[in-house]
Amino acid sequence: MEFQDDAFVLSARLHGDTGAVVELLTEQYGRRAAYVNGGASRKMKPFLQAGTKVVADFRSRTSDQLGSARLEPMGEGPASLFDDPLALVGLNAAAAVAAGALPEREPHPGAFYAFEALMGAFAIAEVWPAIFVRYEAGLLETLGFGLDLSRCASTGEMDDLVWVSPRTGRAVSRTAGAPYADKLLRLPPFMLGAQAGLDDGDVRDGLALTGHFLEQYVFHALNKPLPPARVWMMERLQEAGRL
Repeated sequence: MEFQDDAFVLSARLHGDTGAVVELLTEQYGRRAAYVNGGASRKMKPFLQAGTKVVADFRSRTSDQLGSARLEPMGEGPASLFDDPLALVGLNAAAAVAAGALPEREPHPGAFYAFEALMGAFAIAEVWPAIFVRYEAGLLETLGFGLDLSRCASTGEMDDLVWVSPRTGRAVSRTAGAPYADKLLRLPPFMLGAQAGLDDGDVRDGLALTGHFLEQYVFHALNKPLPPARVWMMERLQEAGRL
């Protein structure tokens, strides 16, 4: 099997004396692991950081075998974020969630585009935590577990949607959900439309919402917890007063 595709590096680990096994999120071929010859060299190490965009020339004898890849970096990549430690924490969390949630060798172009959009948002400190929530919601959708925020699950109303059922992932209106408010997940307005502003607690509620369904539908099925990098991101955002 051979292909060339745009990809983002999700992680890399040394393999042998000179190489590295790199996990990639490709545009058309999904999540792929590949051996990169010379990946341990000083020249290559900077290009194997999570978030680096590359052109990957991938080759393997069979479709289910660990292949090899030659990587050509594109653009500045995560180096532009080195002066913003919090954004780097977010980047590592995004890569860990993608690596843990997406099945290997299964095409998910939507996940690639969501990651690409998030990479662009990391440059805007006030914006990226909310985009991170949308990124995770996009991952849920591409995996077949999309949230239904279009109308109230109980009444069919399309207005005043303020909660989500933790069981079904469907929106609930303020009136219908009032008797069960302590059992429902808060739905921040920004998840319903780009025109909505951000209030205190909205990002926290959004991350709690997407985290609940990632844990319930994706990671629990894999007998895994949510990635530690995501937990660390939430702790750092809390410390920075961004939740």
